[in-house]
Amino acid sequence: MRSERLGTGNREPDIRRRLAGLTAWIVMGVCVASPAWAQSAPAPTHLDSGDTGWMLTASMLVLMMTIPGAALFYGGMVRAKNLLSVMMQCFAITALVTVLWIVYGYSLAFSSTGMQAHVVNWHTFIGGLDRALLAGLTPTSLYQTVPESVFVMFQLTFAIITPVLIIGAYAERMKFSAMLWFSGLWLTVVYLPVAHMVWSGPGSLLGDLGVLDFAGGTVVHINAGIAGLIACLVIGKRRGYPHTPMPPHNLGYTVVGASLLWLGWFGFNAGSAVAANGSAGMAMLVTQIATAAAALGWLIAEWITHGRPSVLGIVSGAVAGLVAVTPAAGTAGPGGSLVLGFIAGVVCFFSATKLKHKLGYDDSLDVFGVHAIAGIIGALLTGPLAAPTLGGFGTVTSLWGQLWIQAKGVGFTIVWSAVLSFVLLKLVDWTIGLRVDDEQEMVGLDIALHEEKAYNLS
Repeated sequence: MRSERLGTGNREPDIRRRLAGLTAWIVMGVCVASPAWAQSAPAPTHLDSGDTGWMLTASMLVLMMTIPGAALFYGGMVRAKNLLSVMMQCFAITALVTVLWIVYGYSLAFSSTGMQAHVVNWHTFIGGLDRALLAGLTPTSLYQTVPESVFVMFQLTFAIITPVLIIGAYAERMKFSAMLWFSGLWLTVVYLPVAHMVWSGPGSLLGDLGVLDFAGGTVVHINAGIAGLIACLVIGKRRGYPHTPMPPHNLGYTVVGASLLWLGWFGFNAGSAVAANGSAGMAMLVTQIATAAAALGWLIAEWITHGRPSVLGIVSGAVAGLVAVTPAAGTAGPGGSLVLGFIAGVVCFFSATKLKHKLGYDDSLDVFGVHAIAGIIGALLTGPLAAPTLGGFGTVTSLWGQLWIQAKGVGFTIVWSAVLSFVLLKLVDWTIGLRVDDEQEMVGLDIALHEEKAYNLS
C-alpha cells in the first residue's frame, strides 16, 4: 500500500539502472580529474585575525539564513500539512550541497586552472577538478587575509541557500527524491558555472566583461528566481489553484524566519568584503537602509492598493530589499540604497500579486516575483549606483556603459538558468517523476512522504 501511494510501480529497476549510471559517471569524473592535485590557493598575503574572526561569524550568519531562517520563512507560508516537508527540504539540501561542494563544487567554482581545450578555453565558463576533495587545503592555506578553509566555508553557505530558495516555487507538490536529484544536478550544471563566471577572477566570462555583483544578485537570486519560475511551470499548479484558498498556516513562523534572514544577510553582504574593513561596514549599512526602504515601499503600495497593510507584505518587502541591494552592497552609497530599496519593494509587490495573477503561474511562495525581479532591479542599478556622481563608491566612469554591461550579465544569467533548469527538470521527470500523485498532494507531503505530522493535537 505504501509503495502504491508513493508511486513507485514497476519502473523501479529501470530507474535504478539510470541513476546508478549517472552516479558512476560523476564518480569517474572526480577520479580522472586534472593531475594538478596540489593547486595552490590564491596568492597568500598575511593572516589577519580580525578579518578571520569576522569571516567566521559571517559564515555562521549565512548558514543561519537557511537553517532555520528559510525553513521558518517558507514553512510558515505553506499549509500545515506541508510544513515538515519544506523544513526537511531545507535541511536535506544543506547536507547534500555540503558534500557536493567538498567533492567537486569548490573546485569547479573557484579553481583558476580550468579545463583547457584546443578550440575552447573552458576556464571561461567553469573551473577544473584540480581542487576536488579540497586537494591542497591545509590549516595554513590563505585566501587573501583569512584561512582558505574559512573562505571555502563562507562560499559553501552561498551554494547551500541558492537551491533552497527554489523550493518556494514548487512547494507542496514535488517528490522528495526528485527534489534531491534536481537540487544536486542544478548546483552542478547551473550554479557552479555562474559562480565561476562571475567570481573566480581573471579569465572568467562575466568577470572579464565587467559585470558587478558584490554578493550574489546574479549568481544567487536571478539564478534561483528564474529556475523557480521554470520549475513551477514544468511541474504545474497545485491542486485547486487558484480557486481553492491556500493561506499561510502560521505567519508567526514566517516573521521569525524573515527576521533571521534580515540578520543573516549582514553576513551575506558585509561578509563578501572578505575583510573587517570599511567596505564591510558600508555594505552592512546600505543593506539595512535598502531593506527598511523596501519594507515600507511594499507596505505603502499594498495599503494604497488593498486598503490595508499586511504582515506577509511587509516581510516580503524586506526580503525584496535584501535581494536588490545584494549586488550593489559593495559600491552603493546610503542615498542610492534608499532609492533602490523603495523601488524594489514597490515593483516586487506588483510582480508578486498583479503579474502573477495575470499570467496565471503557480509560484507558491513568490520566488520569481521577489528574488528574480528584485535581483534584476538590483543588478541593473548596481552600475549607476556605483558611480561617485550618484553617491557610490565604485570606479564606474560611464553610467550608460556600465548599465549595458549589467544588462548583458542579467540576460546571460536568465538564459543560462532558464534553459538548463528546464532540461534538468525534464530529465528528472523522465527518470523518477517530478510530482507526487493526487492522493499524496491531498493528504499532504508530511504524511505522504515522511509519515510524520508537524502538529499532534491529541
